[in-house]
Amino acid sequence: MPKRSSKPGDLNQLAAAILAEATDESTEPATLERAKDPAAVSLGRRGGLKGGKARAESLSREERTRIAQEAARKRWGPPKADVVE
Repeated sequence: MPKRSSKPGDLNQLAAAILAEATDESTEPATLERAKDPAAVSLGRRGGLKGGKARAESLSREERTRIAQEAARKRWGPPKADVVE
Protein backbone atom coordinates (compact mmCIF):
# COMPACT_ATOMS: atom_id res chain seq x y z
CA MET A 1 0.00 0.00 0.00
CA PRO A 2 1.43 3.43 -0.92
CA LYS A 3 2.24 5.85 1.86
CA ARG A 4 0.01 8.84 2.27
CA SER A 5 1.54 12.11 1.23
CA SER A 6 1.96 14.76 3.89
CA LYS A 7 1.30 17.41 1.23
CA PRO A 8 -2.12 19.08 1.03
CA GLY A 9 -4.62 17.87 -1.58
CA ASP A 10 -5.50 21.32 -2.91
CA LEU A 11 -3.16 22.44 -5.71
CA ASN A 12 -2.90 25.99 -4.37
CA GLN A 13 -1.98 24.71 -0.90
CA LEU A 14 0.52 22.28 -2.46
CA ALA A 15 2.14 25.10 -4.44
CA ALA A 16 2.34 27.27 -1.32
CA ALA A 17 3.90 24.40 0.65
CA ILE A 18 6.49 23.74 -2.06
CA LEU A 19 7.35 27.43 -2.25
CA ALA A 20 7.64 27.68 1.53
CA GLU A 21 9.95 24.66 1.61
CA ALA A 22 12.10 26.08 -1.18
CA THR A 23 12.44 29.46 0.50
CA ASP A 24 12.61 28.19 4.10
CA GLU A 25 9.47 30.10 5.07
CA SER A 26 6.61 28.94 7.22
CA THR A 27 3.23 28.32 5.56
CA GLU A 28 1.39 29.57 8.65
CA PRO A 29 -0.22 32.97 8.10
CA ALA A 30 1.04 35.80 10.25
CA THR A 31 -1.32 36.31 13.14
CA LEU A 32 -1.25 39.94 14.08
CA GLU A 33 -3.99 40.35 16.62
CA ARG A 34 -5.14 43.92 17.17
CA ALA A 35 -6.98 44.73 20.34
CA LYS A 36 -10.50 46.01 19.79
CA ASP A 37 -11.70 49.13 21.52
CA PRO A 38 -14.39 47.98 23.99
CA ALA A 39 -16.30 51.25 23.61
CA ALA A 40 -16.49 50.81 19.82
CA VAL A 41 -17.56 47.18 20.19
CA SER A 42 -20.33 48.18 22.60
CA LEU A 43 -21.53 51.00 20.35
CA GLY A 44 -21.61 48.75 17.28
CA ARG A 45 -23.49 46.04 19.13
CA ARG A 46 -26.11 48.48 20.42
CA GLY A 47 -26.72 49.77 16.89
CA GLY A 48 -26.96 46.23 15.53
CA LEU A 49 -29.45 45.15 18.15
CA LYS A 50 -31.90 47.97 17.49
CA GLY A 51 -31.40 48.41 13.73
CA GLY A 52 -33.97 45.99 12.31
CA LYS A 53 -36.65 46.88 14.83
CA ALA A 54 -36.15 50.62 14.30
CA ARG A 55 -36.36 50.20 10.52
CA ALA A 56 -39.54 48.13 10.79
CA GLU A 57 -41.15 50.78 12.98
CA SER A 58 -40.25 53.55 10.54
CA LEU A 59 -41.81 51.78 7.52
CA SER A 60 -45.51 51.88 6.77
CA ARG A 61 -47.51 48.67 6.47
CA GLU A 62 -47.66 49.07 2.67
CA GLU A 63 -43.87 49.54 2.43
CA ARG A 64 -43.21 46.43 4.55
CA THR A 65 -45.64 44.42 2.41
CA ARG A 66 -44.01 45.60 -0.82
CA ILE A 67 -40.52 44.76 0.46
CA ALA A 68 -41.65 41.31 1.62
CA GLN A 69 -43.36 40.55 -1.71
CA GLU A 70 -40.29 41.61 -3.67
CA ALA A 71 -38.06 39.43 -1.49
CA ALA A 72 -40.40 36.45 -1.98
CA ARG A 73 -40.42 36.95 -5.77
CA LYS A 74 -36.63 37.05 -5.86
CA ARG A 75 -36.29 34.02 -3.63
CA TRP A 76 -39.00 31.80 -5.11
CA GLY A 77 -39.35 33.22 -8.63
CA PRO A 78 -37.92 31.69 -11.78
CA PRO A 79 -34.14 31.18 -11.78
CA LYS A 80 -31.96 33.65 -13.62
CA ALA A 81 -30.91 32.56 -17.07
CA ASP A 82 -27.20 31.77 -17.32
CA VAL A 83 -25.47 34.27 -19.54
CA VAL A 84 -23.18 32.58 -22.05
CA GLU A 85 -20.80 34.82 -23.91
